[in-house]
Amino acid sequence: MKIIHCADLHLDSKMESNLDREAAGMRRDELLDTFERMVAYAAEQNVRVILIAGDLFDKPNVRKTAKTRVIEQIKGHPQIDFCYIRGNHDQLDFVEELSEQEDITNLKLFGTDEWTSYDYGDVVITGMELVKENSQTLGMNLVLDQNRVNIVALHGQESDYQGNDRTEVVNLSMLRGKYIDYLALGHIHSYKKERLDDRGVYCYSGCLEGRGFDECGEKGFVLLDITEGKIHTEFVPIAKRMLHEVKVEVDPTMDMAAIIRAAKECVKDISSEDLIKIIVTGETNIDTDIDCERLRRSLDQDFFFIKVYDRTSVQIDYESFRNDKSLKGEFVRLMERQHMSEDERAAIIELGMKAIMGEDIEV
Repeated sequence: MKIIHCADLHLDSKMESNLDREAAGMRRDELLDTFERMVAYAAEQNVRVILIAGDLFDKPNVRKTAKTRVIEQIKGHPQIDFCYIRGNHDQLDFVEELSEQEDITNLKLFGTDEWTSYDYGDVVITGMELVKENSQTLGMNLVLDQNRVNIVALHGQESDYQGNDRTEVVNLSMLRGKYIDYLALGHIHSYKKERLDDRGVYCYSGCLEGRGFDECGEKGFVLLDITEGKIHTEFVPIAKRMLHEVKVEVDPTMDMAAIIRAAKECVKDISSEDLIKIIVTGETNIDTDIDCERLRRSLDQDFFFIKVYDRTSVQIDYESFRNDKSLKGEFVRLMERQHMSEDERAAIIELGMKAIMGEDIEV
């Protein structure tokens, strides 16, 4: 038997925090495209269950188009059960909308009052939506057959201690020793698999597509292949685009042309389909101004999206200003006598130099 564990799809996200309206609209549709590609993969691989561990949608107001596309996938694949547990972003209206359609028999939902189980021969999938009323008694009413393959689904932040009253916290200590073979979790947007106890593991599948630069790296789902009571798991990347955070290290000998060459070298192996955040780090000469916009323009046509941040500090050669009788020399010598960290001093000197030269200062 094969099962797909996915979570945190956040379908119909606005995607406008980094992108302009046109690009955001494209990415919004790509989230739905990727969901459909996952379902197509499931059909090709004879997957019996797609287990969605929360946050199918991103917000209360979901476009009709997005709802329709999801419903089409569920209806169009009656051989696949969609086991869906709501997350903290999911709303009741969509669940009710699905439940009202009598011809959708392959949608399996989990409640909040008690654990709900679905049997698939030797495999049992059990889940419950976390709410305030049940989050502190998570393991008390969980009864599993130790002779079955037990998959448990929850949506929340992992925790190893009790007493945390936040609804979205999954206290792992409550679930140890409960005959769980695979704890399918949602809420964390990166893939992670760790031991739960001597018998089982817990796993975050991560999201299908990264939406911001706090979600860099490969994104996808987990394929479970269960044979003779044993679970083999494989992370399957599926995202159309990856997000990358790239650091470009510079030194005081480099001018902007050299910095641009260094940046191009750092990103040369990244797909043109991807999104990149470049962070320029290291030290620069006091006369070198990091032109983020120029650097961005030099790479803009090579990638779907790119942004640049200057995180450099200025290297001050105090000896070169020791006998300088100009206003700049006087300013540097004055700052050298101040009691502060070298980073603070360099930052103030950099701003002061720009002011002396009549340049615009961004604060």
